Amino acid sequence: MENWVYVMIIEKSKSYNKVMKAVIERHVANLRDLDEKGYLVLGGAFKGYPGVAGMYILKAASYEEAEELCKSEPLVLEGYATYKLKALQVADKDNNYLL
Repeated sequence: MENWVYVMIIEKSKSYNKVMKAVIERHVANLRDLDEKGYLVLGGAFKGYPGVAGMYILKAASYEEAEELCKSEPLVLEGYATYKLKALQVADKDNNYLL
């Protein structure tokens, strides 16, 4: 059985430097919600990568479902960020590292 996760790269828009505390609070609430519902595998902020704010790794039933989750991110919804979404096939001992 194929095992896929979805990688959301969050890219800063021109207005990113105008993010206020309330937006960050909505962003964190979204992270909590994704985690509680079992979608969030890993998430975090990048440092030292100009233009890139952070990343989520999402467990979703399909690319389309993952894209809906990305579109609901407050930073994206409110225009402070855009995103790129990539499907990643997991290589692990269960699938002999895709051999």
